[in-house]
Amino acid sequence: MLNKSGFGSTSMSQSLPQQMDADDPLRLVRGQFILPPGEIYLDGNSLGPLLIAVQERLQHTIDTQWGQGLIRSWNESWIELPQRVARKLAPVVGASPADLICADSVSINLFKILSASLSLSPERTTILSLTDMFPTDLYIAEGLSALVGADRCRLKLIEYAELDAVLNSQLGSQINVLMMSQVNFRTGEAYDLPRITQLAHLAGVRVLWDLSHSAGVLPVNLVENKIDFAVGCGYKFLNGGPGAPAFLYVNHELQPKLNQPLSGWMGHRAPFEFSPQYEPAPGMDQFLSGTPGILSMSALDAALELWEHIALDAVFEKSQKLTQLFIESVNQAPALNDFNLIKVPVRGSQVSLAHGDAFAISQALIDRGIICDFRAPNLVRFGFSPLYNRYQDILTTVQVLSEIMVSKCFQQAQYQQSGKVT
Repeated sequence: MLNKSGFGSTSMSQSLPQQMDADDPLRLVRGQFILPPGEIYLDGNSLGPLLIAVQERLQHTIDTQWGQGLIRSWNESWIELPQRVARKLAPVVGASPADLICADSVSINLFKILSASLSLSPERTTILSLTDMFPTDLYIAEGLSALVGADRCRLKLIEYAELDAVLNSQLGSQINVLMMSQVNFRTGEAYDLPRITQLAHLAGVRVLWDLSHSAGVLPVNLVENKIDFAVGCGYKFLNGGPGAPAFLYVNHELQPKLNQPLSGWMGHRAPFEFSPQYEPAPGMDQFLSGTPGILSMSALDAALELWEHIALDAVFEKSQKLTQLFIESVNQAPALNDFNLIKVPVRGSQVSLAHGDAFAISQALIDRGIICDFRAPNLVRFGFSPLYNRYQDILTTVQVLSEIMVSKCFQQAQYQQSGKVT
């Protein structure tokens, strides 16, 4: 479990990173990734790096399955990929394989679940969320409200500090579903998933958790915590590749009660009967819609094989230690006094530093081989993946960041130019 400071229990000195790397039970996993030499990759909370197994799988899928097998590969391996990926992912998020499916994107899966939940309890018309949730979650809820009308769906945004009071207020009886990210994408705060879920259930409110920034680095335990719904992407800490398909979880008790609106042919009881009338498939298969993207799903399938040989407890423990070492090192670096370290009660596998020149500083870091990212308005984000980040990487990053601040090289014009992706 995470402790309330967001730190692990072991105090670490800056003189120990080499020994910590040598003692790391995950140290050999790094060798399974393709990492550019001379770079330190601290952006796995946006896009995980390429696994050797994924590269090999994609080549096989293209050359052999598609190139030689052609359409025969649907029966030989492709048609059951959504369920196969779910079986591999289930232990990572503490779910039964029968309650998961791999499909579409997070945005599309949010639309499916929100719509189905509203239809299940039409007398409760409010979707409750926080102002600082990941924007796509809010945009989908806004779009759904515009589609069906505010009398059937209304998005209400509050601050996290208001959550308990709102759920316990008269408004609680109007809330259909609470939509939360387990980790705040800006601050890195990890919200108390068990407590919030229990609080919502006491108010008769279902909970939808977005696990995009937590699956693969933090405890989730969907079954144990009696989670109603969950979604998550496959391209961050799960390393499935850019645009990797998402996953969707529905509590087994709710599955037969729901009707998801995107009733595509892959969600049909018998898709190859080609009936003109839709009949939903039983269980999680009903949440499939169109034909899956086989290349991207094959990549995620290969990436998840890594987890069959990894102790989840070791991943969670190292995540805490990496963030702790980074925080301690930043606090001990005089050159970094101008930064505001975003402090949170419980931390995900991310640290954010606030600075008025955050964008330019992030570009200067990237130019020196420290791959991080920027989030508006003023945050440099550092995401830590226990599978390939080393403790020595942390100290090197802080050293390079200190050199950038002392030299003020980030003020150069070349670091002021922003691309479409930050």
